[in-house]
Amino acid sequence: MNVLKHMEAIFIAAALVAVPAGYLAKAPTARADSDTSIASGATMAVVGVSAKRLSAAEKAQLLAADTVTVASRM
Repeated sequence: MNVLKHMEAIFIAAALVAVPAGYLAKAPTARADSDTSIASGATMAVVGVSAKRLSAAEKAQLLAADTVTVASRM
């Protein structure tokens, strides 16, 4: 009968042990590959972006659409 009085505490203690253990068991391990380093020492990270430039009309259209959505949020 004494165990039934403390079942809530036993459940909470079991959950406090099981939840972090389950989370840590599924955690991915970090691997440091030599070719995946972004910037180290004297090297600088370089990002290549390939996209076409917008014309003045396209810029105006995007800005007009953005001001409409910003005004509707206020």
